[in-house]
Amino acid sequence: MAPPSAISPERAGNHQNGDQFPSARAPHEPGISESKAKVQMPKFPQPPTFADKYAEREYLKGRLAAAFRIFGKYGYDEGVAGHITLRDPVRPATFWVNPFGVAFSLIKKSDLIQVDHDGNVIDGGEVRLLNSAAFMIHGAIHRNRPDVLCAAHSHSIYGRSFCSLGRNLDMITQDSCSFYDDLALYESFNGIVLAEKEGNDIAACLGNKKAALLQNHGLLTVGGTIEAAVFWFISLEKCCQAQLLADAAAGGRGHETVKIHDDDAAFTYKTIGSPMAGFFSAKPQFDIIERECGPDYLQ
Repeated sequence: MAPPSAISPERAGNHQNGDQFPSARAPHEPGISESKAKVQMPKFPQPPTFADKYAEREYLKGRLAAAFRIFGKYGYDEGVAGHITLRDPVRPATFWVNPFGVAFSLIKKSDLIQVDHDGNVIDGGEVRLLNSAAFMIHGAIHRNRPDVLCAAHSHSIYGRSFCSLGRNLDMITQDSCSFYDDLALYESFNGIVLAEKEGNDIAACLGNKKAALLQNHGLLTVGGTIEAAVFWFISLEKCCQAQLLADAAAGGRGHETVKIHDDDAAFTYKTIGSPMAGFFSAKPQFDIIERECGPDYLQ
């Protein structure tokens, strides 16, 4: 038997007490009334705050080192390619980045190098080699997006595979809705990014969004926290993998994937696509890497 709201619209929702019958406006869980469906999500834990900018710098460098360990664990390294940057809280016109040629899985806080707006390495570990592409891309992003604390780019396998298609992500899963109307497509490839113009073009294409698909290249994510930038990268990589699998399965049967309606995608985005959702969603990965690596990465 169909639920009352499906056969008797006049009985749905706004009855005398508003709770007697299921609501047609809260269909995500059949049989749940609208008022009961309006459950408040718990508040996410907030990033720590610091009165001392130097203390904040040391804490954030530790988180950045952990981020590289996470990328290494997930296999996002490809030779010496890939970089994650952190805007320096003491000197915001500079950023910290991994030294060129040091494996993600080995990076420590003391290995990180500090780069100024001209691409000069002004502080950091013993290996002071700077990946020019890292400076061109991330330097432009940090200049154009003062809200961005962290930016991540690497040549992950599913991300770069999907980016060869020259198309944007479809909203086919709940997780993909994190990127609803928040994912840019950079439709150009001019080789390794060694020119300032290319970096500026990528930053302009990114605009105010949290992620970009770089055609024939790979994924790029940004965040107001290190955790958010890292989680968006992990999630986007998995969304690319899911779509590649789903498209192949559907195409093999002569079908297409089922797309999520714009209204539903926008509604879902509000819950799982916010900056604080990204920050909190990264907690398990950071907890695991801390347990697995011990204090080594903080040296």
